[in-house]
Amino acid sequence: MEALALERKAEQNRELRERLMQLKKERNAIILAHYYQRDEIQEVADFRGDSFLLAQKAASTDADVIVFCGVHFMGESAKILAPHKTVLVPDERAGCPMADMVNPIGLRELKAKHPNAKVVTYINSSADVKAETDICCTSANAVKVVNSVDSDEIIWCPDKNLGHYVSQHTDKKMIIWEGYCNTHDMLTIKDVEEMRAKYPNAEFVVHPECRPEVVAMADFVGSTTGILKYCRESNHKEFIVGTEDGTGYQLRLDSPDKTFHFASKFLVCPNMKVNNLKKVVRALETMQPEIYVPQDVADKARLSLERMLLVK
Repeated sequence: MEALALERKAEQNRELRERLMQLKKERNAIILAHYYQRDEIQEVADFRGDSFLLAQKAASTDADVIVFCGVHFMGESAKILAPHKTVLVPDERAGCPMADMVNPIGLRELKAKHPNAKVVTYINSSADVKAETDICCTSANAVKVVNSVDSDEIIWCPDKNLGHYVSQHTDKKMIIWEGYCNTHDMLTIKDVEEMRAKYPNAEFVVHPECRPEVVAMADFVGSTTGILKYCRESNHKEFIVGTEDGTGYQLRLDSPDKTFHFASKFLVCPNMKVNNLKKVVRALETMQPEIYVPQDVADKARLSLERMLLVK
């Protein structure tokens, strides 16, 4: 029975992929997929990447339609950077709890308390928050962005764990918002210790969205892209991975001769996994759900994203 079910699933996916190729051609569409998406989506994506790479692709693509397979704020960022494109998401319920932990009213109140500070906002945030921001960043370029800002005082939001990591790599005063990633924040010292006891020859690589005490245990700390690059280029053959488990698709693709153990079975973002191949096809068939950002908000938010893209 199980073999039959797998066979049916494979046939269904083959039919969906064929339909997707047809729709992409008809719509002049491009599929962007975050590294945390299901394997079946990453397999059909035109580009896989972290938030930074996908933001760049959205800003530069010649496609008329962008299907952004990630969470809602990523679709918003694509629409802000490519306002004349149609931006679709497979499921508009794919939100980000961390992005919801900061709001423009609270941010404006904090800005009023620190009038000399510049606001650096993690790209994992809503368009409304980006509109209150001087410059955005991703985990890949957070340290560079903060150090590039012409101010000795930084309001950082929303991820306190990434903010703590950045604070260790800058002389600037960091005023850190108390948000966090529900998935990365679940990883504990105990989890890592147990995995190291089980796999003593493995290196531990970790995302800076994890708790500071967990990050301090790592052999390598970096963004999703940084982790991929490190594992690909390392002479080590075995790794304990402290980031979302969708990254395993690209890790295995890059390094089929290496072994990857995720540091916890809970490193799964339920919001990222809301999307599936069937929903991607349906989005292009119906041209829904479409992302809209009010023009006044988009114009302000675009400045913060464009400044980020200029940081080298």
